[in-house]
Amino acid sequence: MFSELAKKRRSIKVYAGRPVEAAKIDAVIEAGLRSPSGRGTRPWVFVVVTDKILLEKLSVAKPEGAAFVKDAPAAVVVCGDPSASGLWVEDCSIAAVTMQYAAHGLGLGTRWTQMRGNNFKEGTTSTQYIAKLLGLPENLTVQCIIAIGYAGEAMVPYKKDELRFDKVSYNHYGQKRV
Repeated sequence: MFSELAKKRRSIKVYAGRPVEAAKIDAVIEAGLRSPSGRGTRPWVFVVVTDKILLEKLSVAKPEGAAFVKDAPAAVVVCGDPSASGLWVEDCSIAAVTMQYAAHGLGLGTRWTQMRGNNFKEGTTSTQYIAKLLGLPENLTVQCIIAIGYAGEAMVPYKKDELRFDKVSYNHYGQKRV
């Protein structure tokens, strides 16, 4: 079942003008909360955004690569607490991907946009902008935003011969399977 999800999941830039049911959003969030984390620290915090005005404001949190958020009916802002774990970036990333696959399994489309390390405008990072917008406490850093909705476009899965198997080694770098 997971291998089928992995084969078919693609990032969605265009969303249908249809709201996502609360039960589906809850299921996506539950999947994120069940994600593995280093030493079980679970340093993540998720902020679900469905307000159209906030979605539009989130879509400009970084100059390029977030515009699609304004057209999604929902988004999850994935935040982490660096003081909770030195692995917060990895843990938040795992949770984000887990939520994307859960959403796909529910018939929804998603797209991730990285926020950490980006600038909103000179003197203000994307994280600072979002923290102020959503009232986040100082201990949280925004990792990414996941737009969620029903796909308004058909994305063709990658064909197996398009996968980069040349990037796979066995036992030692550069060694092919024997």
